[in-house]
Amino acid sequence: MTLLTSTVSALAHALPATRANRLMILIYHRVHPRPDPMFPGEVDARRFSEQMGMLARYCRPLPLAEAVAGLKAGKLPPRAVCVTFDDGYADNATQALPILVRQGVPATFFIAPGFLDGGRMWNDSIIETVRRAPAGPLALQEFGLDTVTLADDATRGEVAGRILKSIKHRPFEERQRLVSCFCDRVGRRLPDDLMMTSSQVRELANAGMEIGAHTMTHPILRTLPDESARSEIARSRQALEGIVGQPVRLFAYPNGRPGEDYTRRDRDVVESLGFDAAMSTTWGAASRDSDFYQLPRFTPWDQASPRWFGRLMLAFRAAA
Repeated sequence: MTLLTSTVSALAHALPATRANRLMILIYHRVHPRPDPMFPGEVDARRFSEQMGMLARYCRPLPLAEAVAGLKAGKLPPRAVCVTFDDGYADNATQALPILVRQGVPATFFIAPGFLDGGRMWNDSIIETVRRAPAGPLALQEFGLDTVTLADDATRGEVAGRILKSIKHRPFEERQRLVSCFCDRVGRRLPDDLMMTSSQVRELANAGMEIGAHTMTHPILRTLPDESARSEIARSRQALEGIVGQPVRLFAYPNGRPGEDYTRRDRDVVESLGFDAAMSTTWGAASRDSDFYQLPRFTPWDQASPRWFGRLMLAFRAAA
């Protein structure tokens, strides 16, 4: 038995299991093949494999649709957990899928189909431009920020984060204009393979993974007019059903913070369109009393696997 296995085993036995009918839904975005030097805290394949192995051994990983149905019926087992991914990054198929299959862990992938087949999300345009910008001063006045000096990967990650925060909730057209002008000014070729292809989405579905909707273009729904918000939600499901040839019954709100990223209007639209459930990014465990169109999700933030698992077990305990 390795030190990691023995430590995690001790944690699992030291912390009591939550009572039944509590559901912990984990949220991921990317699984890098190796640590990203700009964002070393993001999950890479080695860490993801360790985490999925712990879930498979000490928890009850369930498909999200099955777990939602069980939660509604009051028939969930202790330590029920679901794995979800947002956005539709290509590494979900190339890195995460083989690990999930090997560990026997089901997952649900919430995909914004407007970026499939060569598209790129606005935040990645910023990140990849900063990653490729030459060392030295970089003016950021268009974002309301001072000129910065790019010196190392840590600085680049910090700068990219500051830019993203400064424009995340700006109106769509203004944000797109700022991103486009910034990328053109820095003048670096950006990758066009960050997001999945349609065939990779089908690969996930054919492997038994669930596909969920995540709007067409990942807007802040709160900022959209009524018809635009409804269209973003409805068209994303239609596009994904056309790709995988099966019903799409689950939804996740982009960014997912109630009141800040989406409103009651958007929650009611999702219900009216006939989705079975929708995911927020509110921290916590779901219970039978939860609003099934605003289910909470949880991300343990510790990088060390024993601490990650300990954080998950403590969250389960808090929900008991």
